[in-house]
Amino acid sequence: MRITDLLKRESIALGTKPADKAAAIRELADLMDKGGNLSDKEQYTKDVFTREASGTTGLGDGIATPHAKSAGVKSAGLAAMTVPDGMDFESMDGKPARLFFMIAAPDSANDEHLTILSSLATMIMDPDFKEALIAAKTKDEFLHLIDRKEDGKFEAPKAEDKGKEEAAPVSDHIQVLAVTACPTGIAHTFMAAESLEQHAKKRGISIKVETNGSGGAKNVLTPDEIAAADGIIVAADKNVAMARFAGKRVVITKVADGINKADALLDRALSGSAPVYEGAGGTEEESAANTAGDSLGRQIYKHLMNGVSHMLPFVVGGGILIALAFLLDDYSIDPANFGSNTPVAKFFKDIGGASFGFMLPVLAGFIAMSIADRPGLAVGFVGGALAGTTGSGFLGALIAGFVAGYLVNALKKAARVLPDSLEGMKPMLIYPVLGILLMGAISLFLIAPPVSAINSWMIETLKNMDPSARILMGMIVGGMMAVDMGGPVNKAAYVTGTGLLASGEYHVMAAVMAGGMVPPLAIALCTTFFKNRFTENEHKAGITNYVMGLAFITEGAIPFAAGDPVRVIPSMIVGSAIAGALTMFFDCTLRAPHGGIFVVPTIGNPLMYLVSIFVGAVVGCAILSVLKKPLKD
Repeated sequence: MRITDLLKRESIALGTKPADKAAAIRELADLMDKGGNLSDKEQYTKDVFTREASGTTGLGDGIATPHAKSAGVKSAGLAAMTVPDGMDFESMDGKPARLFFMIAAPDSANDEHLTILSSLATMIMDPDFKEALIAAKTKDEFLHLIDRKEDGKFEAPKAEDKGKEEAAPVSDHIQVLAVTACPTGIAHTFMAAESLEQHAKKRGISIKVETNGSGGAKNVLTPDEIAAADGIIVAADKNVAMARFAGKRVVITKVADGINKADALLDRALSGSAPVYEGAGGTEEESAANTAGDSLGRQIYKHLMNGVSHMLPFVVGGGILIALAFLLDDYSIDPANFGSNTPVAKFFKDIGGASFGFMLPVLAGFIAMSIADRPGLAVGFVGGALAGTTGSGFLGALIAGFVAGYLVNALKKAARVLPDSLEGMKPMLIYPVLGILLMGAISLFLIAPPVSAINSWMIETLKNMDPSARILMGMIVGGMMAVDMGGPVNKAAYVTGTGLLASGEYHVMAAVMAGGMVPPLAIALCTTFFKNRFTENEHKAGITNYVMGLAFITEGAIPFAAGDPVRVIPSMIVGSAIAGALTMFFDCTLRAPHGGIFVVPTIGNPLMYLVSIFVGAVVGCAILSVLKKPLKD
């Protein structure tokens, strides 16, 4: 299979002038659809916008590669577009983008397709080839250039004969090793690898690059190569194996720097100035670019999200099962034992309780692991478990996770004075014994007393709060769910709700889920009843938002918010805030941390809960219909 088998003439547009970034993505998605690669264009477009929200695909040097693996793709494919005058695509180097290749891969994309797509990604790093594509006058010429490049026969116009390239110096080892990885593993991974290889070749530096793409790790670095290397570069935006680099100087950075700052990375790798990576042994997966260049606040957020992401499956699964136990039980049998009175209810309650019981240890353990690698996991787990037994709850576990991580890092530094013969004892004996002992003392005597008191005060305050104050609380957390629809503010509200569940407070979680259901439902209503404000494609996407809203998938509104943030986001915030406030006003409670419409029967005062969501969605729809003007014919 060749690149031109994936890029059809129908999917090419030359000399275009998109109005903005969102328009460019939608135009490329239209081209992709014309090529017959999509089964659900709106789903694919949504996934591309979601990918873009995590980091721009405007690579710099005039190139952009918007892409996504999506359930809306039926066959892997490409779409291409040239914008000779350039346009703002929020590129990494701030320069206008002039050459676009959109990549579509199905969820089940095979290695052959991924290899072809990654091959294109490396080809367009050639500046002469890139300029030739931008200058192409016809689609046939565009495709012919790609064929020539793939066959190794492409020659830049007016290229001067520079003579034979000098042979790379012979070395008894590979001087620089590198690992590249991006979240989707389709384009950036291989473009960073190609950029590093090209710059190294020009400078006569021997290099080997391991790529961690969607098809797994390729060109894997061997222990002998790692031991002999003069420098190591890890340019990654996702987890890669890092323990193998223990004791070596490693430059850790983002995958984008591998594309745009290859020379600087090579210089630093060979200068001997990079920090020594303090590995802990083992083969655990670690975040290679997790804190490189990040502010302290961003680092803390990443560590917290690592704990939350691992915690949520336990909370969601256990919480829904516990909620079902209450739904299936008979309160009149024994009010004090409600939830376990009948055999069926007890069955659900016991299983759900076992799952829910892991919430605090998992949260603290994986926060600690994010900070200190695998040695932090056991120490964090113990801190989280003690948070549950001492009554410090979610807040105590959160604090314990960070304390455990930084505590283990301190132990690592202190253990450097030990002889090399004890190196193998550190992760298996020294870190867990001292770490768990110190964590236990800190949890019991420093964290538990004040945090337990704060936790008890907070729960009692919420339970006894004046109705007007409760309404304000619901308004705040409900509105937060619509601020960035899956981003840090949304997550902060959601984590607050789930944390209070563990402490027996169920009103805030009800407000949180109601606020999260409103944005997609408001969008769906607006596209249904105010059709003249939206394009035909947006009408189709609006229908899917009914399902997403009812299922508590706030992200369904992201494509609309990305395309028109000034009007969409404020409308959604107001609607969500009203929904959250109303759930508090109607005294609605929710024991399940997810589920949307499917767990409404388990909600306290379910009818008024549905009314709250409906009112919030209608208000959001009404405000958006006023802010958005009818489209011109």
